[in-house]
Parts: sequence; structure tokens; C-alpha cells
Amino acid sequence: MHYSRMLTAALATGLSMASPIAIEKRTGYAVDDFLILNYALTLEYLERKFYQEGLANYTQADFVAAGFPDPFYTNLQEIAADEKVHVDFIAGAITAAGGKPVNEATYSFPSTDPKSFVALSSALEGVGVSAYLGAAASIVEKDYLTAAGSILSVEARHSSYIRAALSSSPFPLAFDTPLGFTEVFSLAAAFITGFAPEDPPLPFKAFPTLTPAPIPAYYVAGKTPITFPGAKTAFPSDAPLYVAFFSGLKPYILPVTITGEDYSVVIPEGIAGQVYVVLTNHATSATDETIIAGPAIIEAYPDGKTPAAPAPARA
Repeated sequence: MHYSRMLTAALATGLSMASPIAIEKRTGYAVDDFLILNYALTLEYLERKFYQEGLANYTQADFVAAGFPDPFYTNLQEIAADEKVHVDFIAGAITAAGGKPVNEATYSFPSTDPKSFVALSSALEGVGVSAYLGAAASIVEKDYLTAAGSILSVEARHSSYIRAALSSSPFPLAFDTPLGFTEVFSLAAAFITGFAPEDPPLPFKAFPTLTPAPIPAYYVAGKTPITFPGAKTAFPSDAPLYVAFFSGLKPYILPVTITGEDYSVVIPEGIAGQVYVVLTNHATSATDETIIAGPAIIEAYPDGKTPAAPAPARA
């Protein structure tokens, strides 16, 4: 199974398992540095737990047998250690500034073997990069911004390393993709089963799930259609709807084609790597006010740059 199918399957399983988190979205909530730090801490807790569980469930020999030769397992241990340091650092920064860090949530991850674990690792590391990049413009304190930038660059190296292990381009675009708070929370919520009752809720509510149909081959920019089965029933609309692809610094927005109960569109040229896909009701905008569902995550390749053959890890 190649990376696109593994990623779609892993995320679809996680999203289908996810219970809606009872969090009320507050209109006009204030985004301050404490909120951003606790938002980042929530994501770092998730990554820390993901690697703790994965390294406990799968041995070095398991990864080698799955096509990830040494020193891959050792490097995963280093990534896990980095995530622990990030948790301790952010929690310490909140406490030092007189705030209260949130506690670790509870999680459920759908990986069932080393291959699905690595596919999900790639997705989570990519989301981490997009989360820090999207939050950067809202950080006021310069010291926090510098620290967030330092963590961002490490997360980007994690992402590149895992992508290379999956025989995907370590750096598919000249620009990484920023994501907003609600888009990131919607992705994280797929794996969060509950929050500590004593913690105040984060002021975000996950968008409804948007799940693409599995594909038999790679997503090729400008050629491959993406289909959302049953979306017409799940997201009915008398007005036109659109699919927005977040890849790099701008969204690519295309009108949906309706076939029976399905929505579909051919993915646009210009996108590559880990791409975030949402359903929106606006022809030129994909924001909290216009997004109807998503994001889904796909792995896209420029035409002519798909892998010549699946890597051992995908077989």
C-alpha cells in the first residue's frame, strides 16, 4: 500500500473513531499569547503521546521488517525526545508567566502496524508545522515568537525526515502551508477522546469531517479527481459549493461537480506534498466563516514526479 492510500486510510479511521468534543465555539474570542501557548501545548501533548505509544507498541525489529532500516528507530526515539522537551518547555513558559498550562488530554490513534504509524507520523508532523506557521502572526511577545519559530524549524526537520522515509519529497514546495486555529483543531480532534475536566475549554469547535474516497494510485496535480462520497446528503446546499486546497501560501478553490450523492473535483495544478482540503461555500475564500467541512489531508504530486515504484515501506 503506497503512502496516499495509507494516509487516507489512517486518517479516515481516526476521524470515524473520533467522538465530537463538547467545545462551544465563542464568537469574537480574544487570541492572546496564553491561548496560543496552551493551543501549542495541546498539540505537543498529542505528538508526545503518539510517539510514546508507537515506540511502546513496535520494536526496532518491527520497523526494519516493515522496510524502515536502521537508524530509523533510533531517530524516532530522538523525535519522541524532542516532543517531550517541547511539552516541558511550553508548560514551563506558561507557568513562568503566571498562567496555568492545560493538562494532557486522552487520545486514540488508529495505527495498527509500523507502516500506518509512520504514515500517521508524517501527517501529524506536517500539521505541526502548519499549526506553528499559522499561529505565528498572532503571537505578541517576541520571546514567544522566537521560541515558536525554533520549535517550528525542528518540527519541519521531523516532517522532512519522515517524508523521506516514505519516499516522498522532503520539501515538495518552496513554501510551507499555514493553517488557522480551527482547521488545526479539527484535525487534532480526530485523535482526542477527552480533556481534563478541570481545564477551561479551548475556544474552538471542530468542523464536520470531510473524508475522500480511497484512490487506486497517486493524487497527481491537475489530473486526479478527488471524490467525497455522500457529501451531497451530508452537506446539502442550494447555493454553489467549492473545494479549497491549502498548499503553500494560498488556497486553490474550485467549484464542486455533483454526481449522484457525491461531490468531486479534479485537484488543481500547483499543489504538492501534504495538502489540506476543505469544503467551502465561497468562491474565493476558505475561512472559519465559509468552511463547511474538513480539512481532509491528501498527499499530492506534480505531474511527472510521482514515485517510479512504491517504496518498501508502502508495499
